[in-house]
Amino acid sequence: MKLTGQCAIAERALCAIALGSNLGDSRAIVEAALENLAATPDINLQAKSSWYQTKAIGPPQPDYINGCALLNVQIPPQLLLKTLLKIEAQFGRVRQERWGARLLDLDLLLYDDLIMDTPTLQLPHPRITERAFVLVPLAEIAPDWIEPVSGCAIAELVQAVDCSGVRRI
Repeated sequence: MKLTGQCAIAERALCAIALGSNLGDSRAIVEAALENLAATPDINLQAKSSWYQTKAIGPPQPDYINGCALLNVQIPPQLLLKTLLKIEAQFGRVRQERWGARLLDLDLLLYDDLIMDTPTLQLPHPRITERAFVLVPLAEIAPDWIEPVSGCAIAELVQAVDCSGVRRI
């Protein structure tokens, strides 16, 4: 972020997001969410992974469709998070139950090599290194990205998790 006079100008940043859905036509929902993101000013879709069917974490519920995308953005991380939450809401996301079924889940995983911890946003995502449903699709499109807390490449991190519940579709 550069400051010019009183105005903050966001520099370009490479970001990784995770997409998931296990209610409704999940594949159509995650694909439409990506189209929405790509049409948003100051956000450019750089790459997207394949879609994966994954077992749900939490209470009994349907399997998820998950994937990841790389975005080149010119907005700060807090504004990107607000944009992701707004798109979730446009698709009918209501946050009721932690790890419950959902129409759309958009998580900000990485924002360049930024490490931040605020009441509303943690970067990198606090559970990125534990979740095969995130690491498998992310390794497909960004295997060499270094997760800044662990110092490990995504390709290394995916080797350390159980990927048996993640299946490319």
